[in-house]
Formats: sequence, C-alpha cells, structure tokens
Amino acid sequence: MASIFSVFKKGLEKSATKVSRAITGIFTGTREYKAADFEELEMMLISADFGVKAALDIVKDLKEQYDTGKIATDADLMAELKRKVVAILNRNRREIKRAENDPTVILMVGVNGSGKTTSIGKLAWKLVNEEKKKVVLGACDTFRAAAVEQLQLWSERTGAQIVSAVHGADPASVAYDATSAAVSRQADFLLIDTAGRQHNQKDLMAELEKIRRSISKVLPGAPHEVWLTVDSTLGANVVNQAREFIKSAGVTGLVLTKLDGTGRGGMAVALHEEFDLPTFYVGLGEQPGELQYFDPEFYADALFETKA
Repeated sequence: MASIFSVFKKGLEKSATKVSRAITGIFTGTREYKAADFEELEMMLISADFGVKAALDIVKDLKEQYDTGKIATDADLMAELKRKVVAILNRNRREIKRAENDPTVILMVGVNGSGKTTSIGKLAWKLVNEEKKKVVLGACDTFRAAAVEQLQLWSERTGAQIVSAVHGADPASVAYDATSAAVSRQADFLLIDTAGRQHNQKDLMAELEKIRRSISKVLPGAPHEVWLTVDSTLGANVVNQAREFIKSAGVTGLVLTKLDGTGRGGMAVALHEEFDLPTFYVGLGEQPGELQYFDPEFYADALFETKA
C-alpha cells in the first residue's frame, strides 16, 4: 500500500506545496490564534479551489472547536482539517457497479481535452493487467480521428479489443455495435469513449442520451456507470460545467485527471461538497499505473503532508 501512497504523494506534490505549507505559515508554534488567522485559512482554502461552501463550513467548525478548547495546537488543527476533508470525500463512496453476468459498461463523458480517451486507455491497462479482465473499447468519438487512433494504440498496448467505425459515423450506432460485440465476445468490461463537448451544446448533450439508449437496447440496464472526466487544472471552475453534465448525461461518478499538473487539488473537495458523487479514479501522472483508484485517506494525507 505504501507504493500506492507514493503515487498519490508524487502526483499531489504541487497541491501539497500550496496547501500544507500555507497552513503551516498561518498556524505555527503555540501562540494564540486570532480570528484573522482563521479568515486567512478560509481564503487560502478558497484559493486552492476547495470551493467557497466547503471552505466556509470547514473553517467555521475549526474555529468553534478552537474557541471551545477541543483543539489547541497547529497539529490538532491539521489533524481535524484532514478528518473533515476525508469525511467530505467519503460521502456516497461506493464500489463500481458491476454487471453480474453481462459486460459491465462504463460510458466516459466530458468536455474537450478533459482526458477521456487517455483515462479509458489507462483504465483498460489496469483491468487487463491487474485484474486479468477481458476488455472491449468502444471508439464513439467519431469526429476526432486522433481519438480513434489513440484508442487503437491503447488496444495494442493492453490487448483490449476495439470496435470503431469510419470518421463521421453515428456515435450511437458505434455504441450499439460495441455493446453487441462485448456481449458476443463475453467481455468483462466495455469502456466507451465519446466526443468532447461543452456543457452548453444542447444538441451534443442530447447525443449522449441517444448513445445511452443505443447501449440499453442491446443490454438493458446499461450503461452501468457514466463517468465525467474533470480536468483538475481548471480547479473549481469546473463546478458549473459538471452541473450540466450531471443534469443531462446521467453522470454516476467522477474521474479527476491531470492532478499532477496543478496546485488545485482542493477541487476534489469542492466537487464532492457540491454534488455528493463518488470519485472513482484520479490521474496522478502520465504512466498507466498513475491512474489510481481514489482513496480519500491517501488523498488527504498527500494533500496535507500528514504521512511520510
């Protein structure tokens, strides 16, 4: 488990530098802490993209505990801050919904450049190499040739099979064919890539519903999961974006990408506070093994540097 934590620690290094060292700068030694210190902590959490609501609630509770003597030192405060963050990140946490006998279908959605295709490739690698599962990839981003080529490379790299179509083909039709193929080939998982779209493009958002209907025609009850990939470098700015996808696409969970390239690691807290959706995976680097199943304890320990 230590090796997994090291991936979290390395991937969240930029966020940890911003967050934990800023907190240490505010709360240090044994001096009495003033209201201004807690206001500074509040602003720091907001600037690190914890979200206004989470930052206000967390700091209000910390100040009340300090004022009543329940926490007395900077170490107490850091431990309680970590506990509160873990509690938020654990809300509605659950295992991946897996089909009992049929392929488990996971539909990946998100805006352009959020990391859908790369996340699918890394997830295929993990399922094939670590869980020894049979995986089919559905290349339903038919508008971007590079996306199909990228999935083909992941197919070759992982041994996962791929179902694709000509450029410009109907994505719902490809989803139907991919689901049929996954069933006939007795796959364990079908991972479906979709074209990137902005949350305010109503016609493209409606297309996601058409894709979902095509999948369910072949396999009633599927897709079993609809995951929204969230570009972590955008910080709390993704909240409005996520709200529309959740409303229109039936999102059941999150995948946080590019966490290693940002100091905005607090945005995981903002998303959980806002939507109570589970995060399933986090992207902590470029290698396949750096897509990690989300662990709130590891995440908070790395973010606040509370574990060596």
